[in-house]
Amino acid sequence: MPPLAGFTVGVTAARRADELAALLERRGASVIQAPALRILPLPDDAQLAAATRSLIDTPPDMTVATTGIGFRGWVEAADGWGLGEELLDALRAGTLLCRGPKARGAVRAAGLVDAWSPASESSAEVLEHLLTNGVDGKRIAVQQHGEPLPDMVEALRCAGAEVVEVPVYRWVAPADLAPLDRLTDAVLAGTVDAVTFTSAPAAASMLARAAERGIQDGLVRALRGPVLAVCVGPVTAAPLEDRDIPTVQPRRSRLGAMVRRLEAEAPNRARTFPVAGHWLELRGHAALVDGELRTVPPAGMALLRTLTRRPGRVVTRAELLRALPGGGDDEHAVETAMARLRSALGQARLVQTVVKRGYRLALDPGSGPAPLGGHCLSGDGR
Repeated sequence: MPPLAGFTVGVTAARRADELAALLERRGASVIQAPALRILPLPDDAQLAAATRSLIDTPPDMTVATTGIGFRGWVEAADGWGLGEELLDALRAGTLLCRGPKARGAVRAAGLVDAWSPASESSAEVLEHLLTNGVDGKRIAVQQHGEPLPDMVEALRCAGAEVVEVPVYRWVAPADLAPLDRLTDAVLAGTVDAVTFTSAPAAASMLARAAERGIQDGLVRALRGPVLAVCVGPVTAAPLEDRDIPTVQPRRSRLGAMVRRLEAEAPNRARTFPVAGHWLELRGHAALVDGELRTVPPAGMALLRTLTRRPGRVVTRAELLRALPGGGDDEHAVETAMARLRSALGQARLVQTVVKRGYRLALDPGSGPAPLGGHCLSGDGR
């Protein structure tokens, strides 16, 4: 059984979203793609062109490359203006620092040599390194990544450095907010098991959009509880952890490592019950019966979750009716949904009808509490 079979995972990435979705789907997950942001190239290249010409005229003592895509975009833009070689010569005259391996790869692909990169891939550690080695009187170019780095820039300037900001691209809200809204609604409805984040701006954007809709508190509660927030690294997790939302992260900030971390974590959140001589494992939107994946419709899943909260005990039709998506006041809807649930599970006896009372999960004797009141219809499959 694929490790993520039966689980639904939200993908908020704008870049490499299809790659991440494919990694998850190969492991059995159902994926909801909902970009929480988009990369918007500067509509007017004036700022980037001015920064580039300034650095060519007066080469920097140090350059900080923060992202691979950003550094490559900068060099490509300079090539388009006929300034590519002059820019590389200017950067080559000073020291290059890279925030992580992707930035290092872009720097080396451009024919440059980097001097240092932090193991943490953190801008904070880059800043600490610069301040420790002294920046007073130094001219430092800082390539930004999606949004400004005011803390780093201010700290460097306070330490006596002249900072040239290089705004290559920036993050903005997605042009179509509907997919993000649908993902948020699914999180609130409990039909998503995990949400993945590959950048801090994506996490911040999802929270901000929920705030605009007046549902941020509900989203935060869901991410603190049943829904797992999976982040590619500590920088990405920061906006969530600022709201006391626990996160799961891989040791190395890579897409593959993040998926493997989720792959290891998700099955541990499943619940398993010995029921009517079978093993029933409850996953996100599906159930495993004796290790076989059984897709369960949303209404049936709502009933099954309610029954497993009190395994072996009777749950009334009225309580099950309240659990059904959309509610209503006709208890016949419970009978219809229950019939479909039994059909989906492939084993009618997993759920027993208790005469004039309701239904119970047929927990094996000795495995849990016995039902309270009512009489079970032996072999009932209605």
